[in-house]
Amino acid sequence: MALWQGKSKRKPSGGRIKLSRGKRKFEIGREKQYTKVGPQSLKKYRTKGANSKTRMLSGDLANVMDRKTNEVTRAKIISVKSNPANPNYVQRNIINKGTTIVTEVGDAVVTSRPGQKGSVDAVLVE
Repeated sequence: MALWQGKSKRKPSGGRIKLSRGKRKFEIGREKQYTKVGPQSLKKYRTKGANSKTRMLSGDLANVMDRKTNEVTRAKIISVKSNPANPNYVQRNIINKGTTIVTEVGDAVVTSRPGQKGSVDAVLVE
């Protein structure tokens, strides 16, 4: 079943809106594919205007920045510590923006969107 990302048939007040046109192909969304901890796997897909995005399906390395020294190191991801988006993501080791991950360097908060950018960028937590 396709995910439709067009306008709603309802107003904020709950009233009905009669749409003046039907659905369009560019309003179809994609199924979610979560970024997990594991050997790196990337997937490229085409977006509007023949542009492309790289979706990370799984990754084991993160670009971790230390705010004190402003140095970026590439550290191995060990596990997911907490995830404010969904507590169930911790058990499934799913990474998205805002996730606290455990790395070799220490705990870090993910600042990038791995499903959109194709890499995990994080900032060390003091």
